[in-house]
Amino acid sequence: MSEVFTLRGPVKKERPAPAERSVERKSVEGAVLGTVALEPSIFGIEPNVAVMHQVVTAQLAARRAGTQSTKTRAEVTGGGKKPFRQKGTGGARQGTIRAPHYPGGGIALGPKPRGYAQRTPKKMIRLALNSALSDRAAEGRVALIDSYAAWTEPKTKQAVTTLSALGLEGKVLAVIGREDAVAFYSFNNLPSVRTIDAGELNAYDVLNADWVLFTDETLPALKEEN
Repeated sequence: MSEVFTLRGPVKKERPAPAERSVERKSVEGAVLGTVALEPSIFGIEPNVAVMHQVVTAQLAARRAGTQSTKTRAEVTGGGKKPFRQKGTGGARQGTIRAPHYPGGGIALGPKPRGYAQRTPKKMIRLALNSALSDRAAEGRVALIDSYAAWTEPKTKQAVTTLSALGLEGKVLAVIGREDAVAFYSFNNLPSVRTIDAGELNAYDVLNADWVLFTDETLPALKEEN
């Protein structure tokens, strides 16, 4: 009895269900106010390393100015006169001293202004960010406070005190709202702290930080799509 073989397409990898994770909600003084459940689809998925790599690479490429420029032999000054006669010198014929092999000559195949931006789909950017946040949440590197309302004026000392009370060491990414100007200026003098608006949160800055600090206002939550 002969066996029948069928061709199958690529098998899609089944990813595990999002994990349920939570974080302690604290005040700026470090007092525990309760526990908040993190959104599983944002903080509990299995990180997609390939997507994070592609998105971060595209993000770093977009930061390049692309203004480097060199002059070709047609753009350098001089070289209008033939350096010596065509024949009888025993050397190779030359038409200009501004050829690439002459000192002061043009550059062959040198860099010219160009754009390094790469097109990245929005879904891929969102997946990379969620993967980065899930990676930090899995390591217990996500911190949450209620607000910065207790800070009435910008002071670096109170920012240092808060970080110490929360137990945050190393690089800290403080995700602040647009109304948190006092927090922005308080963190501004600390080289280990980077502040970012909640709307500009991205995978690279999350992965580049040891801790990600949110407030009740800036903590990402699943948005309903129409």
